[in-house]
Amino acid sequence: MNFLLLNQCFYPDVMATAQQLTDLAVGLTEAGHNVTVIASDRGYDDPSKRFPRRESWRGINIIRIPSLALGKKSRPRRAINFASFLINCSWQLLRLPRFDVTVALTSPPLISYLGSLFVRLKGGKFFFWVMDLNPDEAIAAGWLQENSLPAKLLAALLKSSLDHADGIIALDHFMKSRIVAKGVRPELVTVLPPWAHDDQVNFDQAGREVFRQQHGLTDFFVVMYAGNHSPCHPLHTLMEAARELSTRKDIVFLFVGGGSEQEKVRQFAAHHALTNLWCLPYQSAETLSASLSAADLHTVVMGEAFVGIVHPCKLYNILRVGTPFLYIGPTESHVSEIAAQLDASRPAYLATHGDVGMAVQHIVTARNNRLEVKQRPIAQIASAFSRHALLPRMISLLESQKPEETPLTKPIADGRILAGRSS
Repeated sequence: MNFLLLNQCFYPDVMATAQQLTDLAVGLTEAGHNVTVIASDRGYDDPSKRFPRRESWRGINIIRIPSLALGKKSRPRRAINFASFLINCSWQLLRLPRFDVTVALTSPPLISYLGSLFVRLKGGKFFFWVMDLNPDEAIAAGWLQENSLPAKLLAALLKSSLDHADGIIALDHFMKSRIVAKGVRPELVTVLPPWAHDDQVNFDQAGREVFRQQHGLTDFFVVMYAGNHSPCHPLHTLMEAARELSTRKDIVFLFVGGGSEQEKVRQFAAHHALTNLWCLPYQSAETLSASLSAADLHTVVMGEAFVGIVHPCKLYNILRVGTPFLYIGPTESHVSEIAAQLDASRPAYLATHGDVGMAVQHIVTARNNRLEVKQRPIAQIASAFSRHALLPRMISLLESQKPEETPLTKPIADGRILAGRSS
């Protein structure tokens, strides 16, 4: 079969959607299919990075298209960047032949609409892999007014993408509920969580020691936030916890990654003269295990309004390295459901936004109960979110050209999380 995959990010970019799509493309190629990918020729977090416009990598035909890079400090500039990518993507799609299956993700917004339109014009099947929901996300973040003309236009285009999809892939049952509420037939939506990167991410004792030594962390209890710094993941409570604990000489807060909100973290640290709050850029795939293993307590943050709109992909790699984590977010979410299934050997701590005292209490408790580093078991639940468990199901779904519930996804789609029961 011939597959076309559409997303702004792809190999060698390190964004989460790039890694997921790269795994899918490689998996489809190894299964004997022909795969073409359209992506941007710029790095998502660092647009100064440029990738080859045309490349054949591991049997995958990669077409990278140019776009403007006006920066992300203002919404109009981001909109122009996205528009330039979408215009060039449209031109490229017009020149391509029919594919058996077209899969579109959600970066940038509206690329799913282009995918659905391409299939309507040239034929084949269309699958919509929903990594986040827009304009729902933009409205929840306060970027758009719900009744504004742009929001209504984006909502209409999203609805068109959903209505013309032969299959829709949602990341959790909260997201499925939101999609179904838009008038989509439930049987069209398969719940399939994003997978951990089993081949790249495991607890790495040697890498931990090297990473901590390189960055001056050897003598500290490290509280780490790793990933995209976005308004969808409000970091204020975590930063205030760092300020409350600024007199502790044994605890460091390390923010690793990038995104529009990382500069606010740096500004917060500078404004309050915090020496216990540090920032690092995204880490390469080769050093991911080492950097994640360097944490003594990971943090997962979900905005109150974003349940079912975005998904906490980072959680699965945290489960793989076996580190306790602090969740700051609404009490009902995908993260809290998973946390309820963990046992005392590797606990999860829960706090709500604004409850700085509870976050501080949990961090101090985790510091006092610090696990022996060599005794970090991989949680049983982690196996349900492994690449080896989920990627074959994704490929089977796309090969079938119709949405099907699998033994893993059906319990989630029915509203109950699953993972510990399936292993």
